[in-house]
Amino acid sequence: MKLDDIKKLQQKKYRAEFGHFLVEGEHLVLELQKAAQQNPQLLRSQLYVTAAYEHWPSPFKTQLISERQMAQIADTKTPQGILAVVPLPAASAPRAPGERAVYLHEIQDPGNLGNILRTLAWFGNFRCLLSPGSVDPYNPKVVRASMGAIFHAPLELDVELGSLRDRYARIACLDMHGEPVQSAAFQSFDCYLFGNEARGVPREQLLALGAQPFTIAGCGAIESLNLASTVAMCAYQLNR
Repeated sequence: MKLDDIKKLQQKKYRAEFGHFLVEGEHLVLELQKAAQQNPQLLRSQLYVTAAYEHWPSPFKTQLISERQMAQIADTKTPQGILAVVPLPAASAPRAPGERAVYLHEIQDPGNLGNILRTLAWFGNFRCLLSPGSVDPYNPKVVRASMGAIFHAPLELDVELGSLRDRYARIACLDMHGEPVQSAAFQSFDCYLFGNEARGVPREQLLALGAQPFTIAGCGAIESLNLASTVAMCAYQLNR
C-alpha cells in the first residue's frame, strides 16, 4: 500500500474502501502478532518501521521508512516508529458456548469503546455488538484505548436494536430503577444492553424488547456513571 493511502486510513471511509486499519506502537504490534498466531487472516498485515525498529522480529512483510515518513502516516503526534496496516475482519467469530453479548447503543466516545473492549477481553467470553451510528471500532483512538483487545473481543457492527429480540431470549438493560446487579437474577441473561453516553436507549424500544432493568446502586450525589465504568462493573459482577 502507498504511504499516501496509509495516511488516509485515519478516516473511516478509506478504511472501508481499502479494507484495512492502523495499529501503532510496540504494545499494539505485539498484541497483533500474538493474535496472528490464532488468526491466519492477520498474517496479511504489513509492518512499517523506522531504523530504530529495523530488526524487530515479525511474521509480517516489513518495510523500512524514514522518521519523516512515519510522522506523515502515523496518527499520534510523536510516533514510536512502528506501525502496522491490518486487514479488517471479513466476518465476526462464531458464538462460543456460554458466551454473553454486550450491546452498545450509539456509543460515541472512542475512549469509552476502547476501554469497554479491554474489559470484555480481560474477562473473556463476551461478544460486543455495536448499533448503527456508533463510533467505528477501527478508529485509531479506539484501537489505542483498547490496548490490543480489538484483536481478542468478538465484534459485530451495525447490529439493529430491534434484531436482538430474534437473537436473544433474555435481555437485560441498565437503568436508574431496577433490581440491583448483585442479585442472582442478573446472571441469567444472554444479552446486556447499554445506551448512548448522553441519551441512553429510548424507553419505548426497551419496552418492545422486553428488556429487564437492573441498576448499580450509588449515593445519588450525581446523575450517572461513566459508560465504560458501568460495563466494567457489570462484567465483574457476571464473573464473580
